[in-house]
Amino acid sequence: MTARVLTVTPKAPDADVIAEAAAVLRAGGLVAFPTETVYGLGANALDETAVRRIFSAKGRPDFNPLIVHVADADKARELVTAWPEQATLLAERFWPGPLTLVLPKKQVVPDAVTAGLGAVGIRIPAHPVALALLRAAALPVAAPSANRFTELSPTSAEHVLKTLADKVDLVLDGGPTAVGIESTVLDLSGDTPRLLRPGMVSQAELESAIGAIGGPPAVAPGAARLSPGMTERHYAPRARVVLTDAAAWPEHLAECYDQLSGALILGDEMWAVAHPMRMPIDPVAYAARLYAALHALDDLGCQVVLVEMPPADVEWAGVRDRLVRASS
Repeated sequence: MTARVLTVTPKAPDADVIAEAAAVLRAGGLVAFPTETVYGLGANALDETAVRRIFSAKGRPDFNPLIVHVADADKARELVTAWPEQATLLAERFWPGPLTLVLPKKQVVPDAVTAGLGAVGIRIPAHPVALALLRAAALPVAAPSANRFTELSPTSAEHVLKTLADKVDLVLDGGPTAVGIESTVLDLSGDTPRLLRPGMVSQAELESAIGAIGGPPAVAPGAARLSPGMTERHYAPRARVVLTDAAAWPEHLAECYDQLSGALILGDEMWAVAHPMRMPIDPVAYAARLYAALHALDDLGCQVVLVEMPPADVEWAGVRDRLVRASS
C-alpha cells in the first residue's frame, strides 16, 4: 500500500494536517516528515513496537541507534538521567538546530532506540513542520533519515517515496530541506565530550562553547555504537562514487570510460562526463545541495560519479565525511 502524502506549508503548517500526522504517531504508525537536515522516518520513541517498525522499513541493523527528536529542552531532560552543564551551554546556543547530544538515558527509552546501550541521542529540530508535529503528538519521536539503510538520505518527499512508499503510513511534504546533511552528533555521556559524527555545526563551534572535544571511539563491525552514521559505508547512491581532484580526474575517467558517468565539480573547468554538476564552493550551500545532486545523477542512470573533493577545512568536515562514506 502506497503511503498517503499530505502537503504542508513549512512557514505556516496546517493544523489539521499536523493533527492527522500526530494521530498516526500516537497510534504506532510511521510518519516521514521534513527537518532542517533531511527527511526523518518518525515513530513514537517510547513505543518499542513502533520503533522496531522503523528498523524493518529501513532494513536497518539493530546495532545502529536512532536519534530522538523533542520539542524543547525540558522534554529532552525528561529522557535522561544526567544533564551536564555542557548540555545547557550547547542547547542554549545550538537548539533548535542540527546538533544531537548523546546523554545517559532513562529506562523509559526502549533499548531498541539505543542499540542496547545506556545513552540516547536527542535533538530539537529547527523546522516549523517538525516542531509542530512534535508539539501536536506530545511525545518524543525517534526519526532516522527516511531511506533504506546505507542509501542516500532524502532531502525531499519525492526522495522518500522512491524507496519507502510502501513502508510508511504518511508522508508530510514540506518541500526541500535546508541544511541537507544529517546533524552533528556529540557524546556527553562520558567523562570527555566526543564528536561521533561531524555535521554543519563544526567542531570548532562546539569547542568555542565547551572546550576541547575528543574523537569517536573505535567500533568493531556489527557492534553497537552510540550514534548513527558510524558505519564505513553510508549515504551512498546507486552509482559508484569515486573521490578525486581536478588533476587526477582524467585518469579516473579513463578507468570508467565505458560507464555512464556524472561528476560533482568545484572548479571552473567542466569535466568531460555525461552529466557534470557544478557544486557551490561554500560548505553550507554545498551540503544543502549534495544529496539532491546525487539523487539526480542516480535518476539519470549514472553508473559512476566522480567527485572533486572539497578542502580539508573544519567547515567542510561534515560534507567530506558523507562523501568518504558514500565512496566506501
